[in-house]
Formats: sequence, C-alpha cells, structure tokens
Amino acid sequence: MSENIPVPSVEGFELIKRYWDKQNEIVAAKLLPGEYYVTKGNELITTVLGSCISACIRDPISGIGGMNHFMLPETTKTRLHTGDEAVVGNATRYGNYAMEHLINTILSNGGKRKNLEVKLFGGGKIIPTMSDVGARNIQFVLDYIDAEALRLLSQDLGDIYPRKVNYYPLTGKVKMKKIQDIHNETFAIREKRYRNSIKDIPVESEIELF
Repeated sequence: MSENIPVPSVEGFELIKRYWDKQNEIVAAKLLPGEYYVTKGNELITTVLGSCISACIRDPISGIGGMNHFMLPETTKTRLHTGDEAVVGNATRYGNYAMEHLINTILSNGGKRKNLEVKLFGGGKIIPTMSDVGARNIQFVLDYIDAEALRLLSQDLGDIYPRKVNYYPLTGKVKMKKIQDIHNETFAIREKRYRNSIKDIPVESEIELF
C-alpha cells in the first residue's frame, strides 16, 4: 500500500485494497466478492457488481458506514455444521452473513441500529443462459431489510447490466453506473472464478444465525 494512504479508520480492514482515487480526490477502498468495508472517515468504497448485491449502510448521526458485496443469498447454521454442498465459501459471501457482519461492525464502532439507512444495488442477470442467482439475491436482501425493519432509502436492482457503484459513507452519496459498453461475460467469468476458488474453504464465523 502506498505510504500516502492512511491506515483504515476502523480496525480489521487492513487487507482491503485501498488507493488514492485521483478522479474523485479521495482514498478509495475497492471491494471484491465476499468482502466488506466499514469506515468513519471521508473515504470512497467502490465495487463492480454482476449478479452480486451490495448493501450500502450507514448511521448518518455518528458518521460511520460501509458496504458489502455478496454472491449468494443465504445459508443456514445446519448447512454450515453438516458441510452441505451448497456451502462453497467463506461466511461473508452469503447474504445473511454479509449483512450481519456489516451491521454488527457499524454498531460495534458507535453506530445505532435505529439510525441505520440502507441503499441496495446489483442482482443483474448479466448472462441470459445462466441461472438467475441475481433474482434470488434480490429477493433475499429485500426480505432481510423487511424482516429487520431497516430503513431502505433507495435501490437499483435487477436488469441485465453490470453496475459500478461508488459509495461515500460519510455523506451517504452514491454514484452508480450501469456498464453497457463492455462484454458482460467478463463479470460472469470473474464470478465463476471466485465461486470455484472458495468452494473448498470452510465457513468460519462467530455470527449467530437467526
């Protein structure tokens, strides 16, 4: 990491790639599938989504917020303990774990659950011949928001295009672009590669599933 990039304002995210974004003149944290990032500072969190979902969550009162990037809707404690074949990666690749990790990190660093506001992006069906995991991700995350009584401010979900999302947790501002000028297969290949790379990694988490 460049010497000009300060340490993360919240501990535990030293492995997330961060760099100086010249265009936006701000420190940016780049998320890959299965990652999340929380900050108290004036930073940009960026990612590119195919069928995956990103939830942008913040407490506007305390000024802490973050983003996740998950690939599959959810798993259960039983599946984790029995080694169910559906469990093919680490915990935060699943929506229910990704949401709980993000929210709990925000709360443990001074955020209040009653203040949380949410913006959702992703879930595109970028390859017509692929199974529509994006639709399942969308259904999961909307059901989750409803079940947890979280305040959903905005969403841009579904469609057939990948998305680039830039999120500024300190202000809540989001810049989102649907990517229509490159081959969508690029994102499908990336997602397949990620899924294959983690299929034999056991899930480890201290989160209590609901």
